[in-house]
Amino acid sequence: MRTAFALVLVTFVPAVVRADDKADEWKGLTGTWAVAKATLGGADTTEVLATARLVLVDGKYSLTLGEQVDQGTVTLALGKKPKEMDIEGTEGPNKGKKYRAIYELSGDTLKVCYALEGETRPSEFESKAGSKTFLVAYKRKK
Repeated sequence: MRTAFALVLVTFVPAVVRADDKADEWKGLTGTWAVAKATLGGADTTEVLATARLVLVDGKYSLTLGEQVDQGTVTLALGKKPKEMDIEGTEGPNKGKKYRAIYELSGDTLKVCYALEGETRPSEFESKAGSKTFLVAYKRKK
């Protein structure tokens, strides 16, 4: 009986994420990122975003595209699969807007899939035609 209870508890209690885990995750995310591939609603938008630079540092982002600068906060949820992030604009064109996203960090590649509308977070790394999802693969700039 105790074993069954323990299995149920482990199955239904979300993974505990230590502060050290988030600090370690931010070490991997921190830096300047360039767009390697971008898809919006199923359409390739890589060329339009070729000069964009994303800077991530300890819970904050800054995205520069031409003369336009967008800044805000990033909140991570590491205990989820895929990992989740919530983005909130504080300055620039996305000021006051919130976006839900999933992400995957693998070495010098950061893949993020953003929901551009609504409360529903993407569940897969895809941007189908007609959807309001934005899928970006970033490469770390050295």
